Amino acid sequence: MTPTAPIPDGSVVITPTEVYAEVRATRDAVQALGSKLDSLPSQLADHETRLRAVERRIWVASGAASVLGGAAGYLAQALGG
Repeated sequence: MTPTAPIPDGSVVITPTEVYAEVRATRDAVQALGSKLDSLPSQLADHETRLRAVERRIWVASGAASVLGGAAGYLAQALGG
């Protein structure tokens, strides 16, 4: 048998049982997070769909503004000149 050194005062002793319990708790926490993240792809797809719809509206509005701005400039030039 190997002789053990005395444990100095103020030392923290962590037993293998405590390490095992902490590892199990960490595993459980990771599994809980994993189950929460399972729904993320469907939420992300919904988010992408909504963003594409907003971008489509912005492009339509900017195109309409360009056409109306060009027409207004043409009319201003035709009426003023």
